[in-house]
Amino acid sequence: MRKRPMRQDTILAGLMLLCAGLTACAGTGGGQQTVQEEQTAQQVTVPASHVVLTVAARSGSHTDVINSVKADFEQSHNCTVEVLGMEADELVELVSEDAEREYGSYDLVMIDDPLMPQYMEDGVLYNLTAAGYTDDPDFVDKSLALGKDPYALGPTYALPFTGNVQLLFYNKERVGGGADISTWQGVLAAARAAQEAGYHGYCVRGQSGNPVVSDFLPILWAYGGDIFDDNDQVIIYSKESIAALSFYLELLETGVNQDKDTIIKEVQGGEAAFALGWPSWFISGDGASASYEQIPSKMVDTSEALSTGEIGNWMMGVTANTTQPALAMELLIYLTSREVQRKAIDAGGIPTRTSIFVDPMVEVKHPYLEVIHAGTINSRVRPRTSKWAQIEEVFGAELSACIEGKKTAADALQAAQDAVEALME
Repeated sequence: MRKRPMRQDTILAGLMLLCAGLTACAGTGGGQQTVQEEQTAQQVTVPASHVVLTVAARSGSHTDVINSVKADFEQSHNCTVEVLGMEADELVELVSEDAEREYGSYDLVMIDDPLMPQYMEDGVLYNLTAAGYTDDPDFVDKSLALGKDPYALGPTYALPFTGNVQLLFYNKERVGGGADISTWQGVLAAARAAQEAGYHGYCVRGQSGNPVVSDFLPILWAYGGDIFDDNDQVIIYSKESIAALSFYLELLETGVNQDKDTIIKEVQGGEAAFALGWPSWFISGDGASASYEQIPSKMVDTSEALSTGEIGNWMMGVTANTTQPALAMELLIYLTSREVQRKAIDAGGIPTRTSIFVDPMVEVKHPYLEVIHAGTINSRVRPRTSKWAQIEEVFGAELSACIEGKKTAADALQAAQDAVEALME
């Protein structure tokens, strides 16, 4: 695994932070400060000259959130925060390339959480713990764990910025009030009823790669299947996996295979009853445009309840080759602070802090956050491997081939098993 040597100025900056305590602008809202905010509110570092901090961010609502809250930090720290919004693939490519340089173009980067191992292997991220950062217990445990290397146990390299977790979205006009959608069999029954009424029942996102893999994983997990076992052996081909993929095809028979934008339009507009999705697709500062529930944890009432919702937080970290490590770290703590997360909700932000999720005033205005919080607590993390993007590519290709009728469920899963085993070797 390639490790980036840490420059002397970075080491000195880390030691200075460790001795003096981290500094940040934690907001001026009322209420008791969290442990980390008390620590960081002691002192504000203002650069002697005006500087620019550049954030490589996921485009869309995430970029909107940063732009909506950055002004206070810019004013108090005599700096400009430039936010570069990029599509997911472009973000990964440009950040990885920039990590090769001695002095990087980016000071902070956003990271889709399953890519954390890849970013660690590429030496992209600054060790926050070594620089004096103390984990803030106000973050939801499962969100904070995503930014550690090794996962959940090691030092912290990134903080949870956006609290995405997969949910079941549906159009309540197409799903009768008496429908029981607490199990997957209940969802299938309601989807069939919608189909019989002339609508699409269940929309699958079956495009090869990340779309179909993330769409299928909750059902695979509900059946007790997985990609790896506890000993990191590939177990894609199993009776549980075959049953899960066969069920996925049953759902598809009630509806249609569509891309993300079409799925959003159909569920919002009532042309379709169900789809899995991320809150940022259906929820904005104006509220939710579809009904929502946690993803069913059981196939039928008598099944064992399993964690099935896929956690998909967007993390944020300081780059290892930034020329402004101390200031960048202050910006990171500011952007993930309690008061900033509270403000960001109105711009479409999804919090990652328990104090925001359970705040009665917030719940009244944004009732969907209660379901996101519960979904996050009951969520499941994708396999932590630097080869995850490659696994999604080969596994997704086989799932798509099955959806398109080119392979049986068993043949597709056996081919995926062989391909992933070859990758891991």
